[in-house]
Formats: sequence, structure tokens, C-alpha cells
Amino acid sequence: MSRIELFRQHLIEKRAVKVIAGIDNFDSEKVKMVVNAAEAAGASAVDICADENIIREVREMTELPIFVSSVVPSELARAVELGADAIELGNFDALYKKGMMFSALEVMSLVKETLSLLGENRVFFSVTIPGEISIAEQIDLARELEYMGIDVIQTEGHYSNNENYEGVRGLMDRAQLTLSNTIELSRNVDMAIMTATGINSTTAPFAFAAGASAVGIGSCVNKLNSEIMMIATIKSIIEIAEKNKQEVLELV
Repeated sequence: MSRIELFRQHLIEKRAVKVIAGIDNFDSEKVKMVVNAAEAAGASAVDICADENIIREVREMTELPIFVSSVVPSELARAVELGADAIELGNFDALYKKGMMFSALEVMSLVKETLSLLGENRVFFSVTIPGEISIAEQIDLARELEYMGIDVIQTEGHYSNNENYEGVRGLMDRAQLTLSNTIELSRNVDMAIMTATGINSTTAPFAFAAGASAVGIGSCVNKLNSEIMMIATIKSIIEIAEKNKQEVLELV
């Protein structure tokens, strides 16, 4: 079974855990620490920036499926040439910090340009649905992407400069929008959904209950300075995902 087919299997079993190093994380040593932790913990995949040197280094060090994130179609096409198993048009959070916003039309235009550049070199393709556009627009965009054969959509929540969240209420506030978006989209499309933004051991169960087949975890891992702590954090979420798989099997 190929690397990406293993990830597909985890999606089908509704237990996929993608560890996100960060679309704007160009610190190669920190990225490699996140990748090492993801592999040691047994994650389903890692998601890294589109820096060519980092892609090469990570490809050499792990057999985990590698997602490369960017909003630049040429970077995504180049990532495939360098050995990426999947591409992610999105992970917009870091770009919102720079004042960039994305409409449904802009996302669709970027997706079409990326597909054109890929040509016959088609690869597993994930697209983030902007969390701030209306739910009606999100549903229409998701349906278009499903029709085009996109493999998975990723939801997101609010961007905020305030990182001083406290307690469970703070964690839930951070994830509230992405969870509600997951619920709405899961009711309207049949394609797999990956829930991201504010996902951690507290909120991951809610993501799977909302209809997610996968979760994307970023800040709860990459803000840590210890690889051991990263591994422990990832494992705690994988345990939640495995429990969801068992519950799904029991319903079949």
C-alpha cells in the first residue's frame, strides 16, 4: 500500500490525523522536529510549507504521507515534482495575519490553475474552504470541488490575533466555527472532510462527532518546544481518532 493510499484508508475509517507544521513555518529544524514527532506518534500524515529545501529534507527523512500547503499554484505543482504525496490549497490562517482574505471564486480559480499546471500528474488534492465566507457559499464551493474530483476538503474557524485562550471555554470558542462548518458541509456533500483550526485533545472528539473523517492539528503541536511533548500530544489525539474508528465500525 502506497503512502497516500494508507492515508485514504484512514479517511475511510474516519480516523485520519494530519499534523500541520505550518504553511509559514520555514524553520527547517522545527519542521523536522514536528515531522519526527508525527512519525513516532503514528500520525496519518504531515503538512509542511512549500519551501523546496524543506520538502527535499522531509521527503528523505520520513515515509509518512507529505502534504505541502500553499496558495500559489506553481509552488504546489513543484512540490509534486519534489515528492509530495498530496497538496493542500489552503491552510489560510497564517495568511490572514498578513491581511489576505479568500473568496469562494478566488479559491476555485486557484484550484483550476493548479489542476491545469499538474496536467496528467494528478495527485491527492485537499482544498481548504474559507471559514469566514457564508455557509451557503461554503456549500456551493464544496459541491463544485466534489464534482471536480477533489479528494478532501478542510474546514477552518475564525482567525484571531488573540492567543491567550484559557480553559475549556477558550478552546471551544477557538474551534466553534470550524465545528459548525463541518456539520453543515457533512450534511451537504459526500466527500471526506478534514476539520482544522483549534483542534486538540479537547475539541477533536467534537470534530469527529460533527462528521469529520480527519482532523488537522497544528498549533497544539508546533507551538511546543519538546519533541517528547509533541509526541504525547499527537498520541492523545490519535487515541481519540482510533476510538472514533471503533464506533464507526460498530455502526456498520
